[in-house]
Amino acid sequence: MGYARLDPASGSGSGAEDGSGDVVVHPDHRGHGVGRALVDRLLLEAGATAGTGAHPGADPVRVWAHGPHPAAARLAAATGFVPVRELWWMRRSLTGPDATPLPDVAAPEGTSIRTFQPGRDEDAWLSANAAAFASHPEQGRWTRADLDQRLAARWFDPAGFFVADRAGELVGFHWTKVHEGEVRGGGRGPVGEIYVLGVVPSAQGGGLAKALAVAGLRYLRDRGLDAVMLYVEADNGAAVRLYEKLGFAHAASDVMYRHPGTT
Repeated sequence: MGYARLDPASGSGSGAEDGSGDVVVHPDHRGHGVGRALVDRLLLEAGATAGTGAHPGADPVRVWAHGPHPAAARLAAATGFVPVRELWWMRRSLTGPDATPLPDVAAPEGTSIRTFQPGRDEDAWLSANAAAFASHPEQGRWTRADLDQRLAARWFDPAGFFVADRAGELVGFHWTKVHEGEVRGGGRGPVGEIYVLGVVPSAQGGGLAKALAVAGLRYLRDRGLDAVMLYVEADNGAAVRLYEKLGFAHAASDVMYRHPGTT
């Protein structure tokens, strides 16, 4: 019927991170109090009192609502949560009559695009990733352990991991991913994903992001995949415009709600 998950807050004081979690209710069981019961229990576990914030010393908690509708917003408001972040899920076809043709895009002069080389590019990629996503709440914090874990995953394929090199400096990247089995939206894989696409500040604005995006999309199409998806921050106007120009359409939204807790 439904599911709630909580990762408790870490640390203490001004540097502490909020607790985080997810709440999901099966469509057939919405409107019957399941969501409210899950949120109340999650807040209880977080040390907060639903709707009142009256529990002394309660920790703030952030919860994702996946594919929300008006009922999710009403539930959030009724239990003391406010929206603080929105992710767009976007999709496009790669083949068939509905597929927007991929443009011919060259990398900016002096910049070349090649594939990631394990054992050589890890540290350079981490530096570029930190610079490209300096203000992102998660992506910019990746460590070597985070990267190594993903490089060791079964789905990792260096042929689908593109990096941009300018005078020996890694200044951009497009990491693709292929999903097998069931995928979001009720379909089945394989479906491609723009997993991470980033450009360091000094190389932004010259068309490199578009060139990297197209390189990855061509790779996924040439692998025979029919569709590709991505997640992007809804308030990242430049990224949303780029993806829309490349034929992506908004398919669903995930919203993060925050309960402030008490001090």
